[in-house]
Formats: sequence, structure tokens, C-alpha cells
Amino acid sequence: MIRQGYAGLLWSKQFYHYVVADWLAGDPAQPPPPSERRGGRNREWEHVHSRDIISMPDKWEYPWFAAWDLAFHMIPMASVDPDFAKQQLTLLLREWYMHPNGQIPAYEFAFSDVNPPVHAWAAWRVYEISGARGQRDRQFLESAFQKLLLNFTWWVNRKDAEGNNLFQGGFLGLDNIGVFDRSNPLPSGGLLQQSDGTAWMAFYCLTMLSMALELAQENSVYEDLASKFFEHFVRIADAMNNLGGTGLWDATDGFYYDQLKLKGQIIPLRSRSLVGLLPLIASSTGRVIRSRRRGK
Repeated sequence: MIRQGYAGLLWSKQFYHYVVADWLAGDPAQPPPPSERRGGRNREWEHVHSRDIISMPDKWEYPWFAAWDLAFHMIPMASVDPDFAKQQLTLLLREWYMHPNGQIPAYEFAFSDVNPPVHAWAAWRVYEISGARGQRDRQFLESAFQKLLLNFTWWVNRKDAEGNNLFQGGFLGLDNIGVFDRSNPLPSGGLLQQSDGTAWMAFYCLTMLSMALELAQENSVYEDLASKFFEHFVRIADAMNNLGGTGLWDATDGFYYDQLKLKGQIIPLRSRSLVGLLPLIASSTGRVIRSRRRGK
């Protein structure tokens, strides 16, 4: 099935069958695979056991899924087939996809790659789109929120190397423009503090805040989690703007830049790209709080 999707792209529903443990071991009726396979891609994802219908990015790109493409595509899908949209977002959070450490598999050819954390936003938007207020699927929202707590914790533990609320994470810019290949270790050594990676995490905080506030309307347990995500957002915003004096902000240029931290020096990477504009997406706290007060 082929449908017109997000930003004019196509998506297709395809059967996807990939059992990583079987792939690594090889077919018992055939000669064993080369020993190098055990050290190859996806070796850390032996729990993945996929036999599902999944939304693929494009017919010509079959047969692999891409988690963040799927998340974007489920926004328009929610208007066409809301049950399928919710099922797809829930599927990648299940234990036979999500890593025990909380990471969501990126795409078939490299599950461990790091994509922007947009799954929570997609779940929140699908929740809003797929029903009128007061008639929405709170069970879906709560289930997604619980699993996304694991994913958020993975980001904080794995992609904030110095615990200072400035994040790394590999491929994160929508244009993927950078001085270095950010999916691989830096050739110079050091640490890359990413403007877009940090902005995505601030955005993630705001989305989880929205979900927690919604769930708290019927269960006060979620009030503490709403407070947690608000406070975390404030810490990230403060680090972006003030850590070390200026954070990632360049007041002269009026722009956010990635920074290379190398041998005690901070080197701004003055590349004008979307990585410096992405902080604009993390700016909805006031709207969220006002909308709750108005009951919208």
C-alpha cells in the first residue's frame, strides 16, 4: 500500500522480517556465515525480533524502516488511519525493538545510529489528532509515555558526556551539515557539544512535559513528572545560553554554534546551518501551560 506522506514523500506498508539472532547465527541448513558477521552491524541488538507490517519511508527504499521517518509519517497517517499510526509508534517502543538500555533502533542498516528524538512528539501529536478533546486515547498516551521515559533516560545517560546538559549524539541536524562526520568519533579527538543535539533534548523535555500535564489531569502521580521535565528543560536552556559564560550562543553573530572541546579549549564551529536554528523549536512551555489553564 502506497500513500502520500509528510512533506510530499511517500510511505508504504511493508512486511518486515529481521530476527537479528538468526542473522548472526546463520541458517542451520547452510554453511556457517563468516566469523566477521559476529563483529558486524547490529551485533548489540540480538533481542530484535521483527515480523511486522511497518511503515517504510518510501517504496524505492524498501525493505528497511527508519524510526524518525516513521515518526514524522505517522502525523498525517493519524488523519487517515489513527489506529495504525498509534500501533506503529507503540511497536518501536516494544521490548523486541527498543534496546534494554532504552535506545530506539534507528534503521535496519545501523540500529545504533542516533536520530533526533522525535518519537515523543509524534506520539503526542497523534494523540491530539486522533480524537476530540475528552475522547482521546489516554491508554495509548500513557503507554507511550512510560516507554519514552526509558528512552529519555538513555539520552541523558549516554549523550551528555560531561553531565552539563549540553548534548552530543551523532547525526541530528535536519540538513546533517557539519564540519565532521558526526556519526563517527572525531578525527581530532575531543568532544563535540552540539547545538542541534541540545535543542532536540530541550524539545524532548517540552513534549514530555505536555504529555505529563495531560495525564496529570486524571492521575496526580504525573504532576511530579511534569515538574521534573520542566526543571530539566530550564537546565538545558540555561546551559545553552550561559554555560561557561555564553553557552553555545555567539552574541556577535546572533547564532548558536556547535563547539569542539579539545585539550581544555572551546572552539566554536561557525557553520551557518540548521544546527544553529534548531533551538527555535524548543519554545512552547508558555503555550502548553496557558492551554492547560484554559482547558484547551
